[in-house]
This record gives sequence, structure tokens and C-alpha cells, in this order.
Amino acid sequence: MNTLCKAIATVTVSAAWLPVALGQEGTAMTPQAVNDGNRACVAGVDRYRVCEPLYECVRVVLAKRGEAYTPEYLQGISGAAFRIAGICPCAPTCSAAMQTEALVGLLGYKARRINLDDKGAVKVKDLADALQADHKVLPEEAKLASPELRELRRELLAILDAVKTEVRAGRPAIVWHAFTNAEYDVVAGFDEAQGTFLGRGSYAGNGAELASAPQTRTLTAVYVGGPPGAILVGERVGTFDARKAEIGALHEAVRHAHSAKNLEKVGKEPWVFLEGLAAYEQWVRHFSDPAAKRELGDAYCYGIYRETHRAAAGFLREIAPKHAAAQALLTEAAGHFQGEADQLKGAEALLWWQSPEGPDAARNQRVVEVLTKARGEYAAGIEAIGKALATLGEPAAVPTPAQE
Repeated sequence: MNTLCKAIATVTVSAAWLPVALGQEGTAMTPQAVNDGNRACVAGVDRYRVCEPLYECVRVVLAKRGEAYTPEYLQGISGAAFRIAGICPCAPTCSAAMQTEALVGLLGYKARRINLDDKGAVKVKDLADALQADHKVLPEEAKLASPELRELRRELLAILDAVKTEVRAGRPAIVWHAFTNAEYDVVAGFDEAQGTFLGRGSYAGNGAELASAPQTRTLTAVYVGGPPGAILVGERVGTFDARKAEIGALHEAVRHAHSAKNLEKVGKEPWVFLEGLAAYEQWVRHFSDPAAKRELGDAYCYGIYRETHRAAAGFLREIAPKHAAAQALLTEAAGHFQGEADQLKGAEALLWWQSPEGPDAARNQRVVEVLTKARGEYAAGIEAIGKALATLGEPAAVPTPAQE
């Protein structure tokens, strides 16, 4: 298990990983347009339509710029629609075809990522520890022991101020770990009196009211994974080459599915991080043990992949008419990803957060049956994509271990 997975695995399930548990750390606020200096809120910010940690935020932000991309389309061109890895709590964020800001750039917009980074021996975690020790209030500079910590504090406040500047200008901002855990969220408002950000996340603030959490919450990302920070989306600076992005996403889908990453370690180490078909097979192997428990990674990955792979079906159907020579094959692939998502949907009582951890031999056998069928649909969908690429004169290359 990698370092990020180990960090996430220490989080208490009831306090941090149940989707209903996050996003209400402050008073929620109905999203109405307001901008009086101490408060600001951008009205009409869409909710997340796909439970996914890295790219749905981009769609939500760009929708306020008038972009009409479907959730399925951005899940597709980002690569998220076709990925599966781990299986572990960090897999949906650790295994990615591109950085979040790269998707912004791909779509023709300027993006600025601002992170809070360690200062040599003085770590961001030291500032987070000081926050927790002072009743979860950011200490004044004078209370901090070193110049490096004071510099980190100033940099954190600069990031928060940059986010608020965007919101005052009517532009939602993307912030890591603002409302959910170790995911990118959309900040659409703030309240200085309460010291809160308001906004949306994959499982927070998706109703009539926005989620609310302390503005400094991003700092506590150091306890679960990823540096505190934000992505600010600027003006349009280029054009979006849809065909190139679509063909690229299909190539990446095939490459990822056949990934040989870490395969040489299987059987030699208790657990290894795998991708694509190998990850699916490892998931099946895990539950083939009657004594296996449903773990954090099973529940989190299940909740993400059942939605992103359903989005794969929508993406393929959306682009199929644009690639006439391969339309039938892309439509066939869409049917397989739909079939995979349907199989996974039936496993909610077996794998999601409310399911018992076990061990439960009978439950595990049912999980094996579902995952085996789902893996078969995924494999068939990838095979159809490979044939579609060949038909388009864009034959897919399967990676070798040396290439990874």
C-alpha cells in the first residue's frame, strides 16, 4: 500500500469517508447571488452530476462560463470514464490520465494551480498541527515558532484570498479538500463572519443548499493526502481540438486497461497497486477469500467507478456519430460499459459504505460473481474500442512492462 493509501487508511470511516458525513461543518447557505465585501456567493452553480474526484469540478466551473459540455463527455476526454486501479482508497485520485488543470488547458482555458508546499524541514503538516492545537483556528503569526511556519501561514492566506477574489468576480474556484476528503471541490461562495467557504463537492452540497466548511479546511488535506491548494480558471486562451481529444482518450482507455504496471510484484508482495484489467482481477481475488473484509478502498472505489464507467457509455454514444466509420463499434463498446455499470449498480448492498465489513463468505461469493461479470463487460468494451481505433486508422498500442 503506498504512502497516500496508508494515510487515508487511518481515517475513521464514520467521520470521514461516509458520503453523508462531510460538507456540513458550518451553516449551509442557499446559493443566491450576493457580494457585499464580507460575503459573496455565485448563483446558479451546478451540482456534481458524477461522483468523481478530479474532473467534474472542471465541468461545474466552466458551466458558469457558458460551456455546455456534458458530464459524460468530460469524464471521457479526461480518461476518468475508463479507469480502474488499486483497489485502494486513493486509486481514483492516484491513477489519472492527466492533472485536473491539464483538462482545463485541453479545453482552451488558462489555469493556475497554487499549492502550499513544505519549506524544507518545516512541513505543511506542522502548520496543520498548529491549527488543530488552537481549537481549529489558524494561529496568529506571533504564535508560530519559526519564520518558515509564518511564511507558510502567509502563503495559505494568499491562496484563500485568491479563491475569494475569484468568487467576488463571479467565478467559482476549484479547491482541494474544501468540503470532501482529498478531492477537488468547487468553492462558489464565502462568509467572512463565519470564516467559511460555500460550494459543491462530489458528495457534499449537491442539494438546494451549498456545503459549508472552514476556509482553512484545505490545510487538513495533509492528514489524508494531497497538498492544500486551489486551481483558478482564467480566460479562454486557445481552441479545443475535439477529435484529437476524443481519439486520445480512446487510446488511453486501451493503454490503461492493459497496463502491466507492478504485475511483476504480484504474488511476491501482500498487496500491489494495479491498473486496468489487472486491478479488476485483483479485486476479484480479494473477495475470493471467504475471510476477506469489505475495506475502505472497496467502498470508495465502488462508489466512484460505478458512476464513471456509466459515464463511459454516455461518452461513447455521444462521440460515435462523429466517427462514422467506427460508429457501430463505439456503440457496441458503449453497450458493454452500460452493462458493466448495471452489474456494479446491483452490488451496492455488498460493497458500498452501508454494507457490512464482514467477513461474510456468502457475501464474498456474490461479490466475486458480480465483479467477474462486470470485469467481462469492461474487457469487451475495451476490445471494441481497440477495434474502433483500428477502423479509424488509429491502431491502439498495448504497453509492455518496460514502457511503464
